Amino acid sequence: MFRPTTCSFVLFIGCALLAVACGDDNNTLTAPTPPTSITESFSDTLTVNGAKIHIFNVTQTGQVSATITAIAPDSTSVVGLSLGTWTAQATCQIIIAKVDATQGSSVLGNASAGQFCAYVQDVGKLTAPVDYTVSVTHF
Repeated sequence: MFRPTTCSFVLFIGCALLAVACGDDNNTLTAPTPPTSITESFSDTLTVNGAKIHIFNVTQTGQVSATITAIAPDSTSVVGLSLGTWTAQATCQIIIAKVDATQGSSVLGNASAGQFCAYVQDVGKLTAPVDYTVSVTHF
């Protein structure tokens, strides 16, 4: 017959052996490297009643933003700024639009890998052509 102390001792030895068998692999997890953002700038002239499309490729899922960084000669000129997907029919299918964009205005969205487009257009406010720069940041 086992005594309680013998049972306790055997149980203790069994647990100790299991703990040693499990070991400590000391595996250190490292955080994945965050993706590097890419900024592309597109400059052109927008005419009265005109529109311009700028195509870019996204390689990793993440945020996409388009910002009008310059409009000249008048930085208060109002234009339309949009982000969309570039389709197989060679069109920019608008997803996000801002119809009252001025210098410094942005549109922001999320995208997976693929072809996208920034679309700049006169929304009926221009009285003369303007030169602009739009910067697109994506992953």
